[in-house]
Amino acid sequence: MEKRIIYLDNAATTPMDSEVLESMLPFMREQYGNPSAIYSMGSSAKKAVNQAKRRIAAILNAKQEEIFFTAGGTEADNWALKMVMETYRYKGRHLITTAIEHHAILHTCRYLETQGVEVTYLGVDEDGVIDLEELKQAIRPDTVLISVMFANNEVGTVEPIREIGEIARERGILFHTDAVQAFGQVPIDTEEMHIDLLSASGHKINGPKGVGFLYIRSGLELHSMLHGGAQESGRRAGTENVPGIVGMAVAAQKAADNMKTKGAAEMKLQDYLIDRIEREIPYCRLNGHRTKRLPGNVNFSFRFIQGESLVLMLDRKGICTSSGSACTSGELNPSHVLLALGRNEEEAEGALRITLSEKNSMEEMEFVVECLKEAVQKLRSISTQYTDFCRKNQKTLTEEI
Repeated sequence: MEKRIIYLDNAATTPMDSEVLESMLPFMREQYGNPSAIYSMGSSAKKAVNQAKRRIAAILNAKQEEIFFTAGGTEADNWALKMVMETYRYKGRHLITTAIEHHAILHTCRYLETQGVEVTYLGVDEDGVIDLEELKQAIRPDTVLISVMFANNEVGTVEPIREIGEIARERGILFHTDAVQAFGQVPIDTEEMHIDLLSASGHKINGPKGVGFLYIRSGLELHSMLHGGAQESGRRAGTENVPGIVGMAVAAQKAADNMKTKGAAEMKLQDYLIDRIEREIPYCRLNGHRTKRLPGNVNFSFRFIQGESLVLMLDRKGICTSSGSACTSGELNPSHVLLALGRNEEEAEGALRITLSEKNSMEEMEFVVECLKEAVQKLRSISTQYTDFCRKNQKTLTEEI
């Protein structure tokens, strides 16, 4: 009998949509020409790339020529930060970001620090939201770039992007946002939000892996990070991944068209999970902002247990979850995001992230809650820390009586 699988790790990656796959196949089998070639098969591929740019640009209220395809969100983040600081080094060597960014940003910042760039890492409140006054105070005459993620990949908190963009624009500072988790999930308008650079990835929106893009506002000078051919208007060398680009554009269009209904479905399941977990499992804590969060993101810390053990026990029931970012899987250190939110190490190590899709059902959520309750109970039953806690509390209660 085939094992029942309930996939709840959509923040890590998503299954490819069937229409997306169908749109890609012709460019793998029949229309496989190089977009740089001048014969008809090459022209057909080039036309497909440009059409994909137009579709994605329209979703962002941007222009076709402002979209540059990459191998994914990590490349887009690296390109934005490294090349802005290199291109505009004559203006200054200071960059502002946050302590809860994805490692594609944080590790790039660490690299830039070895190159003489000074980086300010803004803190966040217990819900994961930055303080706009703290941001203003961090700005210096030599600040070149502010990079704040649109929404956090672990706890789902959505940042005040429009306000950050306004502050940056008023001060003449470039603003980049890592929108890998937010693109296709929530509305994004690059003009209204004063965004200068934006990173996104295909596999987070039921598109293919290995493709993403960097939005670069018109008029911005930005050096190339990859050198070689004249692809992408001479700004990103390398033969274009035409099937991936086509597939990502189709996935992006479907995500934009279905955003409201998809979000509403995911939020219904999300609210159900949060309500039942808080009511039926003691000593747990919701991580991230209760309302300003991505639809479908549920992140809890469970005391007295390890999140990875919980992930493994749920996996035995066919439930796929995570204990944090997919990019930190296997690391022994507790989540830098949860520590930045003020959680202690025990709370950070006991975290479980559940990220839903509209294809999940209420019946599955009911099953997940029951399995989660059982798993937490079993893990706590073998926890000496939990036993000691109960014994101490029971003794205190007896003395009070």
